[in-house]
Amino acid sequence: MRILFLSDNFPPEGNAPATRLWEHATRWVKAGHSVTVITCAPNFPEGKIYSGYANRWHQVEVMAGIRVVRVKTYITANEGFLKRTLDYLSFMAGAWIAGLFEERPDVVVATSPQFFSACAGWALAGVRGLPFVFELRDLWPASIVAVGAMKKSLVIRLLEHVEMLLYRRATAIVSVTHAFKRELIERGVDASKIHVVLNGVDLSQYQPRPRSPALEAEIGLRGKFVVGYIGTHGLAHALDKVLDAAALLRHRGDIAFLFVGGGADRARVEAMVAERGLHNVVLLARQPKERMPEIWSLCDVVLVPLRDTPVFRTVIPSKIFECMGMGIPVLMSLPEGEATAIVRDSGCGVCVPPENPQAMAAAIEDLSADREKRDRLAAAASAAAPGYSRDELAASMLGVLQRCSGKIDR
Repeated sequence: MRILFLSDNFPPEGNAPATRLWEHATRWVKAGHSVTVITCAPNFPEGKIYSGYANRWHQVEVMAGIRVVRVKTYITANEGFLKRTLDYLSFMAGAWIAGLFEERPDVVVATSPQFFSACAGWALAGVRGLPFVFELRDLWPASIVAVGAMKKSLVIRLLEHVEMLLYRRATAIVSVTHAFKRELIERGVDASKIHVVLNGVDLSQYQPRPRSPALEAEIGLRGKFVVGYIGTHGLAHALDKVLDAAALLRHRGDIAFLFVGGGADRARVEAMVAERGLHNVVLLARQPKERMPEIWSLCDVVLVPLRDTPVFRTVIPSKIFECMGMGIPVLMSLPEGEATAIVRDSGCGVCVPPENPQAMAAAIEDLSADREKRDRLAAAASAAAPGYSRDELAASMLGVLQRCSGKIDR
């Protein structure tokens, strides 16, 4: 089968959309399928093109058997609604044009969280008479309202109309959460075409491992109980509340907070750490993906925070599955929903109310003092990880694509 996939994030970028697509596509290629990804020059989240790349109209490379077509876009940092929208629109146009000249695929797939990529996928599939699969990673534009980037307005209502058009016109929708599926059904989308394929973990890369003594010495974490926040520093993550928890624990010389990554809220995090003199916070810039398991190994517990807003009841942060693979307890701080249910049902972590620094600090102190509890949570995390293996999830999504393309019996 020939798969054409549109995504404005792809490796060497290391965010959740790029990682999911890479880990699925490499497995599809190994299974004998042809995969072409149309994307842009890697620049997320700083809006700076990675070394070795250029923002050209059309460039092609092959990565692990995947044909990668990169198109020129308006590049900006992951901040500011207007500039980001121009970025999204330029990718929509560039990806659609590039797709017209690709060898005819059997199916066109496009991924959110922003759905302009999906608009390009739908339009391309329509012009070429192909089935279109919408991979739904976020309820956009609801999420931009939730983080305060925009208020309810005529523009938002227009975007919601486009959103519903895409859902209705898609041959199939692949949702990354069951909650998204329920939301779409409640909004009148045909349940029979919505398939849930959760995020997961590449167990060949993410496994329990001892701390790197050299790395912990290098960044000053030797002998510390390390509370990690690893990933995009976005407006959705309520990182100011995490820093409030760090301030409450500044008297604990044995506890350190490790922030790794970049994003729209990174500069504010850095400024707050400096202004408040939080010497118990260590800041690392975004790291190469191949170094991430070593970074994760430093953590005794990993934070998974989100803002206290209803839309975040429906999301499942993908880092919880990497925690499972690494055998690291999760400290989750987000609204009760599908993600908290996964953590509680698997026994891999502790949940506290969102945007509650006092509860977070208390849970950290409790975990730092109770080695037996940490070991129990870590063992549960490792036991749960195979249930979210990328091998199984990639095969599940491939089945959806094959049924849409008619390559296997329904």
